[in-house]
This record gives sequence, structure tokens and C-alpha cells, in this order.
Amino acid sequence: MSFFKKTLASLGIGSANVDTIIHHEVLIPGQKVNVTIEVTGGATAQNIDNIDLTLCCQYKKEVKRNRDNGSRTEVIKQTHVLADWSLPYAFTIEPRQERKFEVELDLPLNTPVTIGDAKVWVQTGLDIALGLDPTDKDPITVRPEPLLDGVLTALETEGLRIRQVECEYAKNFELPFVQEFEFVPFDGPYHGRWRELEIIAYRDAEKLQLWFEIDRQQKGISGLLSNLLGSGELKRTLSLSSTLSPEDAGQQVIDFLNQTT
Repeated sequence: MSFFKKTLASLGIGSANVDTIIHHEVLIPGQKVNVTIEVTGGATAQNIDNIDLTLCCQYKKEVKRNRDNGSRTEVIKQTHVLADWSLPYAFTIEPRQERKFEVELDLPLNTPVTIGDAKVWVQTGLDIALGLDPTDKDPITVRPEPLLDGVLTALETEGLRIRQVECEYAKNFELPFVQEFEFVPFDGPYHGRWRELEIIAYRDAEKLQLWFEIDRQQKGISGLLSNLLGSGELKRTLSLSSTLSPEDAGQQVIDFLNQTT
């Protein structure tokens, strides 16, 4: 192998390629994901130390920028790693050789639902000794886990429609952000009573925790989050046991909202 080919490979020219195939059109938080990782050799043989996968998402954060004429608040996009996996598959990939690896991964319970501006993706990288590590980025579609799906379905049945869904920076939570669902009443019992309903959801193995804000007056990214208390709780909260059926979870939310408004 010539010195020139080795140098080009170390710079990523003629290097190995990686492609990740996710065998699910739609993913549900808490479920397992079957993935095939395909590695194709480049112009030269290369030693692969391991394969790294990361599950990432974006959220919005307000920051203050100092300008000559004063400070200004801007909304920027931040990337958060929800989960990462290092697969100890050390091997040598020969020129033009193809290798496949089958893996099964657990999708975290609080992976954002990909509605509105929410984006979630899997990024795969090859750790190549003395070389530029190639990567592959694959967007994924995430739908609500059963309890949250039951809640959203019940709200829709009551005449509420999702107007906006965003992942926003928040303090006092397990993650540096929360996903906020904003509803408006188009018909049904809340039409004419509410201007809007906002919900934040957090899921763990035992429960689905919900925070509510109804008919808020303040617009913008800090609407519901501005009501966060020092303990990380909001004024209206509800916990739903993971043992509930989706239908029962939805009904408990409707009953709770009717009792508190």
C-alpha cells in the first residue's frame, strides 16, 4: 500500500463508509429498535476500533447577546444526546469489503415525539485508527408511547387540536429541555371557555407526569415554563400510573381538567 493512499485515507478520501438502516418506519419510546449497520471498505484496508451510535434531538433556548446598542434575546437551537451506544466491534475492513452488524437498541422513554419542529436522529460513526472517522446521520419518526397517546387522543376527542409542539429549554428537569404540546379548542365542551391548553409530559418506568397551563395570557417561549416553581413543579400537575390503559389515562386527564377549571 502506497504512502499516498494511506495519507488520503487518513484524511477521509477513499476511506471506509458507514450506513445505518433502521428497520422501523415509526418508533415508539420505550420500545426496542432493530438496526443494521453496513460498513463498506474504501481504497485501503483500515482498522476499525469500534462503532458508535448516538440518538440526538434539538431544542430551543433563549440566550442574551450583548450588542453595541444593548442586549438582545435570541432563540438558538441546541443539540442534546438522548442516548449513546459504543459497540465493541474491532475489525479490519479490507478495500471494497462489505460488513454488516445487527444490533438492538432501547429507545429512551422521553425521546421527543417528532411533531412540529421536533427533530430526532441517529448518528453512526466509525472509530478509525489514525483516520478521519466517517459518520452517517439518519432522521427518525417518533410517535407517542401508549399512555401519552391515550392522553392526546382523549383531548382530540374533546374538540382540542394540536397547534404547536416544541422542545424548549427548562431547568429543574431530568433533561435540559421539555416537549410542550399546545392545543386550541375548535369545538366541544372547552370551545368558548379556553383560549388554549399547554401540556408538558415526562415519562419514567412507574408513571407519566403531566403539567398543565390553561388559557395562558403570556405568549412566546416562556409561557408555560415561566410558571415553573423552584421545586421543578407547575401549578397543575397530574401523575398517571404506568399500569393504566391508554383509555383510562385519557379519561383521568379529562376528569382532572374538568375538576380544576
